[in-house]
Amino acid sequence: MFVKRFFEPSLAQASYLIGCQQADEAIVIDANRDVEQYIEAAAQEGLRITHVTETHIHADYVSGSRELAHRTGASLCLSDEGDREWKYQFEHARKLKHGDRISIGNIRIDVLHTPGHTPEHLTFLITDGAAADKPIAAVTGDFVFVGDVGRPDLLERAANIKGTMEAGARVLFQSLQAFAKHEDWLQIWPGHGAGSACGKGISAIPSSTLGYEKRFNWAFNKKSEAEFVDAVLSGQPEPPTYFTKMKRINKVGPAILGDLHVPEKLDAARLPELIARKALVIDTRPAADYAAGHMPGTINIPFNSSFVTWAGWLVNTEEFYLIVDAATATARLSELARSLALIGIDRISGYFDARSASGLATIPQITPKELAPKLATVTVLDVRSENEWNEGHLPGATHVPLGYLSDRLAEIPSDRPVVVQCQSGGRSSIAASILERAGFTEVANLTGGLGAWTASGLPLEEAA
Repeated sequence: MFVKRFFEPSLAQASYLIGCQQADEAIVIDANRDVEQYIEAAAQEGLRITHVTETHIHADYVSGSRELAHRTGASLCLSDEGDREWKYQFEHARKLKHGDRISIGNIRIDVLHTPGHTPEHLTFLITDGAAADKPIAAVTGDFVFVGDVGRPDLLERAANIKGTMEAGARVLFQSLQAFAKHEDWLQIWPGHGAGSACGKGISAIPSSTLGYEKRFNWAFNKKSEAEFVDAVLSGQPEPPTYFTKMKRINKVGPAILGDLHVPEKLDAARLPELIARKALVIDTRPAADYAAGHMPGTINIPFNSSFVTWAGWLVNTEEFYLIVDAATATARLSELARSLALIGIDRISGYFDARSASGLATIPQITPKELAPKLATVTVLDVRSENEWNEGHLPGATHVPLGYLSDRLAEIPSDRPVVVQCQSGGRSSIAASILERAGFTEVANLTGGLGAWTASGLPLEEAA
């Protein structure tokens, strides 16, 4: 048996290529939209991808399963569990039910229905039939993570389907109780690692065993359903607003992407006109470069490990443009197009050389020691998450998480300077650019964020 784990850092997402080297066949589980990576890996091992499947209808990225099956001619096998409203709405080769089996040469893949995170969720037990008669691993998707379990509140909080949160938590508890009866040696190959919004405390360790999770994963150690429900629903991070769109796309069927669309370079003379009509222009340079000089009316989303998350939150229009550092434009544009395609943003309207958009405006930086005596005369805007805010914040601060800022600008006083603050300075840099684009004229960024504030020995205020 051949196994290769793929990990997409921008999504903290894992997918798996599992092949029988005797039959030269393989299956891919939970493919993301960059399907070429699976095709190339299979070819390098002399394997043909004959089956494609996924654990559930994903909410955090556009599935690549349909694209991969189209490209390879593989059989697309998807869950047929859950009520009708939770089922896939596009044609596929096989509808999977609890107890079904997929055979890949000597490899047996047994289907378990493990609802809770979503009603249709499946887990796949993997048995190497050439060497054993018991499964070696379970591909658990968003059911069991290392150190955590999949959140059951997304249908209600992201898709706005009322009344599903507590019911999902109760079902998840039952699924865990049933799953815990499997052998302790069973390896856990989850669908996400640390950094995913699909759980609240996912470990960065890539895999585990059921025995280890039963001993150390909090979810297996809640003895009553009521205790588990309270614990799993508390402290979950805010689901990005684009999750609703991802869920819908993956349910009705992602478009066949084909080659990535790489945008064309536009004449710098067009940029002022786009800014004047409020077109969305995203400067992808590092925050420090943007703060030192940028075109007013743009927003800054640095192209780093958080780019996909914040682009998903903030790109809410089909027409948008990028500003890219000319020195790395050729390679960077392909990477940007790939990253955006992962969340269903398939077409970039064009891009500008950063040299045509720099040196025109700055975002002042203020240190904690400089800010402390000015707290009574400025608005401190904390753009961290709800959980972070509740752990402590600057005295008198206003709280609006970054993802919601564009929709809640009316809550920010415009009659005094605004100092934007997050944990370390990254999110607040994005927020400062949003405020500037909205017309706020006195905006500064707290250098080093809350971390620098506390390191300076300055006081915090607890949530009421």
